Amino acid sequence: MESRCRLVVLASGNGSNAQAVIDACNTGTLPATVVAVVSDKADARALARADAAGLPAVHVGKRPDETRADYDARLADIVSGFDPDFVVLAGWMRILTLSFLGWFPGMVINLHPALPGEFPGTLAIERAFREAREGSRDSTGVMVHLVPDEGVDSGPVLATARVDILPTDTLDTLCERMHATEHHLLVDTLHRLCAERLTERTSSPRNGAKV
Repeated sequence: MESRCRLVVLASGNGSNAQAVIDACNTGTLPATVVAVVSDKADARALARADAAGLPAVHVGKRPDETRADYDARLADIVSGFDPDFVVLAGWMRILTLSFLGWFPGMVINLHPALPGEFPGTLAIERAFREAREGSRDSTGVMVHLVPDEGVDSGPVLATARVDILPTDTLDTLCERMHATEHHLLVDTLHRLCAERLTERTSSPRNGAKV
């Protein structure tokens, strides 16, 4: 029986959160293994990070005239080949359709740099920082949530963390603290989910065993 969960990480850019997950798996902090890192961008640093860690680094680019649904179906076929327990969206910049999500019910986890109901979509940190400078807020946050459908950063919330916006902050210093919070919250949430999944496996009857 598997003693570790299998994670596929989807990332479109730098991949610092993917790196945090890889590192946590390697140190044993997470009872999991990253079995692949997938990106829609050929030059994403996330792929270089995966390659440096000796992991499959898979580029799945959109073909000319390919619809979102067709791309997502092709992506799902590739991801499913790695037999993941969870699919982790760590800076994945495409909205996934049910052509992908339908393959992985209750398995797709997204990290978003804002609290529930705040700043869905892109540039969430920049938008929060601008409001702070305008005097209308003094904090923002990070959330991890499930992705059951095509809603933008609106799925069931798994965990949140508040991040103060200090009067002395620049956008760079706020981003640095936000990213550190993202890393911790994502790893902590995945640890809980993986522990629960492994417990379910242990308690489930196998090979015709009776309860």
